Amino acid sequence: MTRLEKFIYDHGDELLRLAYTYVKNKQAAEDIVQDVLLKAFEKQSLFREEATYRTYLYRMTINRSYDYLRSWHYKNTTIGEKIQHLFGRSTEQDIVTKSENRLLAQAVLSLPLKYREVIVLTYYLDYSSEEIGMLLNCSSATVRTRLARGRKKLKLVLKEDGFDGTIENGY
Repeated sequence: MTRLEKFIYDHGDELLRLAYTYVKNKQAAEDIVQDVLLKAFEKQSLFREEATYRTYLYRMTINRSYDYLRSWHYKNTTIGEKIQHLFGRSTEQDIVTKSENRLLAQAVLSLPLKYREVIVLTYYLDYSSEEIGMLLNCSSATVRTRLARGRKKLKLVLKEDGFDGTIENGY
């Protein structure tokens, strides 16, 4: 395995999930991650070590996602791709759980970006409010406020969609 392949293997999947939460389009997320990984690999000697390398890659991915969302291409196309889960033959409970997970994921993706990003970084990627604040260039108090408001909006969206599961501590 070459250094580049190892670099992509180590960081690609988590960056892809992060980019997807911003752009809601698998192909665009893949393009963003490809750009980020190539730039990071080419310029890894310039890394100043002011934060962890993972945080640095997340920041690059978030910035590139924002660039995409501001782009002409994004503004003039309709996002038609939804989260897709493959359902295999399973027990009834597994099907119910997968359906609820899909509904929850769709509800999170329907939130405004400033709430969606803190929910994803907190609950899916286990970042602290301080780490998220560093990534998003805002205070940890702002992160906690966005998280509380995002959870509130998420509960409303799920209630409107008829979600009968309980949401405690955010999920």
